[in-house]
Amino acid sequence: MNTFRKFLALAFLFSLGSCHVGRYFYWNLANISDYKKFPAECIAAPADCFSFATTDQNLVPDLPASYVSSKKIKDLTSFLQKNHTVAFVIIRNDTIMYEEYFRGYDRTSLIASFSVTKVFVSALTGIAISDGFIKSTSQPVTDFLPELLASDPRFGQITLEHLLNMRSGIDFNEGYASPFADMAKFYYGKNLRRYIRKLKIEQLPDKKYNYISANTQLLGMAVERASGQTLAELLETKIWKPLGMEANATWNTDSRKHQQIKAFCCINACALDFARFGRLYLNNGNWNGQQIVSVDWVKRSMSILNDSRDSEDYPYTYQWRVKEDGAIFAKGILGQYIYVFPEKNVIIVRMGTKNSNITWADFFEQLCRQL
Repeated sequence: MNTFRKFLALAFLFSLGSCHVGRYFYWNLANISDYKKFPAECIAAPADCFSFATTDQNLVPDLPASYVSSKKIKDLTSFLQKNHTVAFVIIRNDTIMYEEYFRGYDRTSLIASFSVTKVFVSALTGIAISDGFIKSTSQPVTDFLPELLASDPRFGQITLEHLLNMRSGIDFNEGYASPFADMAKFYYGKNLRRYIRKLKIEQLPDKKYNYISANTQLLGMAVERASGQTLAELLETKIWKPLGMEANATWNTDSRKHQQIKAFCCINACALDFARFGRLYLNNGNWNGQQIVSVDWVKRSMSILNDSRDSEDYPYTYQWRVKEDGAIFAKGILGQYIYVFPEKNVIIVRMGTKNSNITWADFFEQLCRQL
């Protein structure tokens, strides 16, 4: 009887107009396999890919002493395996020093990046400015999404800069543990264009930092409106093919009917292709002589521009976390990371099924001290 009641409850929830609530209860919290559940646009890889060098030397760093917890967890590989990692790559001077996969994943596996996607949207915003589709980050978002004004004329005061730095003042519940939070609607819902028209203002922009995925969604939609292309099309032509990515990727959409890209999340790619994107920023937006993202945009992205700080007290600029030592990193909910450390010429990619309560950015820093 209990099973039957659960079935009826689920059937009822799916019948609700807010169908994202039913999908939330059915699928529950974000999962690394979520990309299979949603429709997606394909991002095609070029015929020729850029390859990192390899070495036969044993260049694997030791597991930092503070992370050695037992005789079973005494090296880097056992630590990563224990802490729900599916892919881990360390690259220095364009040479792969360490590359391991776990839990059935390998070099060819598509991996959900979740909010790591936000830094790709940032890069595409910079490219749209360089291409003349957008004048500058000081433009109001309503220049591109005028429908927001019908909800509240104060949307006209929100600029792309505010969206980039999570300082928009938009009222949005980012909670991941509630099916009734705005985040659940954006992630599981099927009509993002309708949802953005219902957004409200909490306070005037630039008063404080507040990490909300609505900011990146609006930013991505503004780039699409300005360029006349989808984010997936832009990613393919402006980044994926010029960088010689190794494999096709996908970018999830809200539904087959509306086909709106989820800008705040949901690029799915192999680990080494995320590393290639990290290399782009390591080289100031230049890819083997071709300037993909402007030097100015990359430098601004890697600078501490204001007092925006995330929940772990890392400075936040243009969708990147920025460290005082010059490193930057992109972060996803299950411990997905692209970490770039210019001083050591290092790129680290970590993808996992859980965050495991590890402060991964500090872990990466300790690994880099050995290099």
